Amino acid sequence: MYRFIRPLLFSILPERAHILTVNLLVFLRYIPFSGMVLRWLYSYNNKSLEREVFGLKFRNPIGMAAGFDKNGDIYNDLSNFGFGFVEIGSLTHVEQIGNPRPRVFRIIEENAIINRMGINNKGVKHAVSYMKSNKPRLIIGGNISKSTSCSNEMAALDYEKSFTQLYDFVDFFVLNVSCPNVKGLVKLQNITALSEIIDRLTAIRRFNDEYRPILLKVSPDLTNDQLDEIIELILISGIDGIVATNTTSTRELLKDNGAAIEAIGDGGLSGEPLFKRSLEVVRYIHKKSAGMLPIIAVGGVTTPERAKEMLDAGASLVEVYTGFIYNGPGFVKSILKYLSK
Repeated sequence: MYRFIRPLLFSILPERAHILTVNLLVFLRYIPFSGMVLRWLYSYNNKSLEREVFGLKFRNPIGMAAGFDKNGDIYNDLSNFGFGFVEIGSLTHVEQIGNPRPRVFRIIEENAIINRMGINNKGVKHAVSYMKSNKPRLIIGGNISKSTSCSNEMAALDYEKSFTQLYDFVDFFVLNVSCPNVKGLVKLQNITALSEIIDRLTAIRRFNDEYRPILLKVSPDLTNDQLDEIIELILISGIDGIVATNTTSTRELLKDNGAAIEAIGDGGLSGEPLFKRSLEVVRYIHKKSAGMLPIIAVGGVTTPERAKEMLDAGASLVEVYTGFIYNGPGFVKSILKYLSK
């Protein structure tokens, strides 16, 4: 069915199509039994798919990556499509509108997307308010990032504010210091800046009754030397894992990176072209950490076979986003059925 719907959806500007999709999911809440029907169509349960990672039990290893449920509004709606977990955000301490439009571009022939959204979201307070009255039906990861209005020098305090407010409402955290669409953010992958952020958050965690795993999301554009420094820091700092990888700034991964791509301008590239590099990073981190570091793999997972490749390379869990957009609502089920074999 999605093969017939997709051309219509893709005739709309990408950001408008996303807003339309979110609004449709919200509208379906008011139709009796719609959630039950969606779960019947798109869920797939098998005991062999269950995973226990950093102390949390996942019903399956496939999650929705950050960026789809930006504000923490539709995680339960997404659970109807078979996801084992949803990563909400990125969320910032203050609401922000992001970069000027247009800021999302499809590259259909390569199953890819370029975006420079700029982490537009309604802020942590909005997400907390919604989650107080809408208990999650699946595991939720809270992806937090620095507010654009905050300087890098004050970044640790900004992360601390978001972390503290969200702590009681999510199951684990992901620190986004690698989004290429916010000026200066990737500089926080510097070990000195990163250490300050991690030290603050792990200190706060020690004073809470519940333990919340903290993961770091890294860029695919890091060198092996930079990855080595980050892996060493994580192994001694109390951070629980890595999300690999964010979108990439490079256009060299595209088969055609000519004038049309150049005209799009800045932005992070996601989707099929990113898979090879993301797989390399996952494999490298797994080997370098001697398998001691749980990894959530994300980047270019556009087929069930690629999800399995990520798991075989050392990932504990896998996230999708662009692959879900291009393959439709049955994508997670197809991955899970493939993995269960």
